[in-house]
Amino acid sequence: MPSRWGDAPTSRAPGWVYTDAEVYRQELERFFYRGHWCYVGLECEVPNPGDFKRTVLGERSVILVRDRGGEIRVVENRCAHRGVAFCRERHGNRKTFVCPYHQWSYTLQGDLAGLPFRRGVKRQDGDTVEVQGGMPEDFSTADHGLTKLKVACRGGAVFASFDHAVEPFEDYLGPEVLPYFDRVFHGRPLQLLGYNRQRIPANWKLMQENIKDPYHAGLLHTWFVTFGLWRADQKSRMVMDRHHRHACMVSRRNDGGSASVTEGVTSFRADMKLHDPRQLDVVPEPWWNGPTVVMMTLFPSVIIQQQVNSLSTRHIQPVAPGVFDFVWTHFGFADDSQEMTRRRLRQANLFGPAGYVSADDGEVIEFVQQAFEAHPDARTVSELDGRDARPTEHMVTETLIRGMYDYWRRVMEL
Repeated sequence: MPSRWGDAPTSRAPGWVYTDAEVYRQELERFFYRGHWCYVGLECEVPNPGDFKRTVLGERSVILVRDRGGEIRVVENRCAHRGVAFCRERHGNRKTFVCPYHQWSYTLQGDLAGLPFRRGVKRQDGDTVEVQGGMPEDFSTADHGLTKLKVACRGGAVFASFDHAVEPFEDYLGPEVLPYFDRVFHGRPLQLLGYNRQRIPANWKLMQENIKDPYHAGLLHTWFVTFGLWRADQKSRMVMDRHHRHACMVSRRNDGGSASVTEGVTSFRADMKLHDPRQLDVVPEPWWNGPTVVMMTLFPSVIIQQQVNSLSTRHIQPVAPGVFDFVWTHFGFADDSQEMTRRRLRQANLFGPAGYVSADDGEVIEFVQQAFEAHPDARTVSELDGRDARPTEHMVTETLIRGMYDYWRRVMEL
């Protein structure tokens, strides 16, 4: 692994941070398996006792499950016997988990319930009964359960950690970011609307960067700049926690906007019209409290999106140094009217693998990855609005990216 970043500032990230296999393995250990909370799902995905969802934390397969008492649990999808990932379905309902290899069975809490031939097999030869095989006498089922993760549930969202010494979830988010989290997950029961999945041939950090980057949003995305959903002249705030790992891009849509922010912007299409104007049928909701858009990046694993009436989590799932899976969970509130649910679903078409907006992101970060695969010693230049990392009251900045790499370097000891 490259031993150090060199004399370059945090605003000049070297290309090997996206391509080096040893760097990637250390990222998994230091960010996904130790000292951090990672997103695993929403409580509304497992509404009933026995309901489960298979997902991942880093590269490790885990199961989000509601036990018979209604409590949310997260266990590793790895049999304590021979390491088999015993759960193959993405969703389902079970009374117990059973490994297909040797039929070891586990409770929904992750405890080993039983295993075949624990006390051997009786064989009778005439009048003689002999017990053959079996586990040693000191074998204890209590010592051989599934790996149980520490769980934090807040407002219907579920996070987990392999590290049981991880700081409390509220401290992890910090006082700067927690209010924006609670703004979305404010206690109303959630309603699952659906999923999108895609595999992106790029390093996982590039998606964190992309959603910490307000600079590109009003330039790359035709939908945003043409229909005024996100423009550089809108009232905006860039928020980060004290460690600079988490961030919120906060903006309020304006009615008109300055022509100067679209002049010369190649993605702007003045003559673009909608065949179905309901796509931009935006209805303000009381819980917004001002912003029409808040894009929250919780490092390392998830983006929480509120873009007008569309709500989703975007789960980052590393696969390899230059590959990650991206899973979108679209949701609303259980007490939404049918009209509002349809509105959320229509606006969700802006996002996802083929979204009117998000398809652009998946493509361009693949281009970035390709460039640094060819030139791992080249460097980025993230210096719009300076070289330091600080909150701002505008979006013409790359401060959140610089902040993330300030934190990344400290944890990676580079």
